[in-house]
Amino acid sequence: MLIARVIGDAVATVKNAAHEGQKLLLVQPVQLDQTTPRGDAILAVDAVDAGPGDLVLLVTEGFSAMTAVGRPDSPIDMAVIGVIDRVDLIEAAAPPA
Repeated sequence: MLIARVIGDAVATVKNAAHEGQKLLLVQPVQLDQTTPRGDAILAVDAVDAGPGDLVLLVTEGFSAMTAVGRPDSPIDMAVIGVIDRVDLIEAAAPPA
């Protein structure tokens, strides 16, 4: 799973029949600071009605993505499965010497 920022929508005039009625989002994976990009922007099927600017949780494995959008036999690699309200980072204690 990755944290990503929704940066736009995608419109496909022709797509696989299994994707009919599914919203596609352009998402930019980000580091834990929520601003530094982590690789290239990618397309993902939206399972939670996210929108531009939302910080989201992204699954990056086919079976999980297909299951999240309720299309178990469709060709999906990425899906947005949650909108993140906040991220709390806690420093780990140093290991004992």
